[in-house]
Order: sequence, then structure tokens, then C-alpha cells
Amino acid sequence: MALEGEKKRWPATAVLSATTRRGALARLGRLLIAAVAVGAALADYGRRGRALAATAIRPPGALPEPKFLAACVRCGLCVRDCPYDTLRLAEMGEPVPVGTPFFLARDIPCEMCEDIPCVKACPTGALDPALTDIKAADMGLAVFVGVDRCYSFNGIGACRACFIACPVKGEAITMELLVKDGRSVFLPTVHAEACTGCGKCEKDCITEEASIKVLPRRLAQTDTGLAGRYG
Repeated sequence: MALEGEKKRWPATAVLSATTRRGALARLGRLLIAAVAVGAALADYGRRGRALAATAIRPPGALPEPKFLAACVRCGLCVRDCPYDTLRLAEMGEPVPVGTPFFLARDIPCEMCEDIPCVKACPTGALDPALTDIKAADMGLAVFVGVDRCYSFNGIGACRACFIACPVKGEAITMELLVKDGRSVFLPTVHAEACTGCGKCEKDCITEEASIKVLPRRLAQTDTGLAGRYG
């Protein structure tokens, strides 16, 4: 029993309980903030997981995109076995599903290895083992986009860089003679049925912004008239 005049003391358990509640509320607040941040990141990841940047090209033998994403286990073995460092794995923040292999033709194109080591390295079939002839690969489709800058098409010079670079020379790309503004010029013309989408033409194009670019075939052939004529 407390003596008269003595200050009332709260039980230690009551003080601890109040402190515990405040700490718990603070932790809950931090968890909620973290959950919102993680949710936003996952939503962004989901959006990226459904879309592939137009300039990002899959390795030879890649299944159609939805099937490829379902089959690819992000193991990186195809990247490891590429002898030219063409392939890379997508990182967070890139417009490509994280951990999946791709290449950018303007940086390092596919060198069209006859033994296709990236396909052989794939353990799941995301890169189809049925692809045994690299000339049958369908990585994408080259499209002529340099109407305003291609040296050859604009009569600035007799450039044939894309034609020379093409490993399926004379089949996938030809230089077609035509008359433009009263002058004879050569138009780089891509033949869709022979193009493998290796990107060597884009890599070797001498204009600052490539006048010929490799796109996923589903995008390149959206306009069949354009695809048939220029890509």
C-alpha cells in the first residue's frame, strides 16, 4: 500500500506495454511503406515481363515470345556459351524481362555460328533444339528505315555496307537500282524469306543512326507492303 504523499508508480509491465505498442505501430508503418514499394516494383516488373523492346532481339531458335518466357529459366547458359559475347541477360530497369537473354544488333550482332552453341546450351528448349541450320534462324527482320539518310538511297555515295555485311549475301539483301529525282540510286532491299535477323547489316551501317534496323518480325511485318519492299 502506497504511503501518503508518495507518487503513484505505474507498473513496469504497463510502461513496457505502451512502449511495445508504439514500437509495433512504427514497425507496421515501415512494413506498409515497404509493401507499397515492393508492389509498385512488382507491377513494373509485370509490365516489363509482358513487353519486349523493339530493338531487343532474342537468340537463334527462340520460341515465340510467350512460350519463350514460359520456358526460359534465366540460367544464362546460352550467354555463357556464346563465343562472341553477343548475348546478355536483361537487368532490372531494362525494357526486357529480367534475366532473359537478348542482344542489340547495333552493339554486337549475331555471328551466325554454324554449330549454334547457344541453342545447344539451352536446357529447357526455350531455344528450339530443332534449329540445326543457322540460315533457318528467325531472330528478327531487317527493315530499311533510312529514307532520309542512307548514302546509297540518297545518291551521296555508292555505299553497300549492309549488303557486304550480310552473311546470306545476295539472298537476304540486294541492292536494287531505281530512279529517284531523275538520278539512278541503289536501294538496299531486304527479302523477308531469307533474312535471319542476325543484325550484321545494322551493325555495319555507316550512318550515325542506322539506316537499316532489325526488329522482331511481328513488328517489322505489321505493314506487309513495307515489309515486302523494305524489310
